[in-house]
Amino acid sequence: MKKRLRPSAWAKSFERSFVAMTRLATASGTRALKKTLKPTVTRRRSPPGAGAWIPGVVMGAQGARRFRLYRPTGIAFGERLPLMVMLHGCGQDASSFAASTRMNRIAMRERFLVLYPEQDRLANAQGCWNWFDTNTGRAFGEAALILQAVDQVCLLHPVDKARVAVAGLSAGASMAALLVTRYPDRFQAVVMHSGIPPGTAHSTLSALGAMHGHRATKPLAASPDTMEAHWPPLLVIHGDADPVVSIRNGEAAAQVWAEAAGAKAGPTRGVRRGLRYPMSVTDFKRKGSVVATLTTVHGLAHAWSGGAAGQAYSDGHGPDASRMAWAFAARQFRSQVQA
Repeated sequence: MKKRLRPSAWAKSFERSFVAMTRLATASGTRALKKTLKPTVTRRRSPPGAGAWIPGVVMGAQGARRFRLYRPTGIAFGERLPLMVMLHGCGQDASSFAASTRMNRIAMRERFLVLYPEQDRLANAQGCWNWFDTNTGRAFGEAALILQAVDQVCLLHPVDKARVAVAGLSAGASMAALLVTRYPDRFQAVVMHSGIPPGTAHSTLSALGAMHGHRATKPLAASPDTMEAHWPPLLVIHGDADPVVSIRNGEAAAQVWAEAAGAKAGPTRGVRRGLRYPMSVTDFKRKGSVVATLTTVHGLAHAWSGGAAGQAYSDGHGPDASRMAWAFAARQFRSQVQA
């Protein structure tokens, strides 16, 4: 008879399994994935990109969370800029995620602000957002803290509240999706990179099964504050060589998003840019409008596609996910103006 783990040991077992899978992804990826993070350096060094790198903190029922805000230079008096919220993955923090994605450089050129909420290691030893812990409500508490950081930035900085999008990697992608299903009227676009959709896990144990692609995703239900399931458009980016989070999760995310809006899948098209990994792209549309886009990157492991070389969880051989994320968000912002 197998010895059963005590309830208090589930979290430790989950963390050991996650670390082991992360090491597997590191071994199977590119040279960039073999690098280890050095938080003592990245926490203190501003990532590349001219502009201000501003610290902040919010407090709530789930404790305090720090964040960093990138603000480009040359903002005119009375000008209001879009805001991109970036949620890091496990083993990362605000600075390392900014350095990996290089989103600040795009923000400087395209003129938008970037908010990087940061998970506290006391809340999760691996620095993961607790997107899966819905049984205790901890996931919802962290989502509320992230929204509180958005509100604070909107209050203190020149942000156009009608142009806010959120993107995340891995656990950050899962939290991004949970965030917009909780507060769908606050975001105009969401980008999930290598994440798990809401309704797939409810505890640490079920999260482990979800990462392997062994759990079904429940249909998305309407928000308690709305009469219908009206979510902001979703962009999914997922590598088909990801050994940490199964690509089945990316496919499920696009599918449940489309089903909630009554959208249908269009033809899949192949895209390749230079020598970067090729992609397969499928749009799910309703009445001519894109509800969800599934982008499968062939050959990509568990890493930010097109990320900076030398950074962990970053693969420079992939198509630029940061450019794709901003382009997707910008299209939603324009469609809001035209409407």
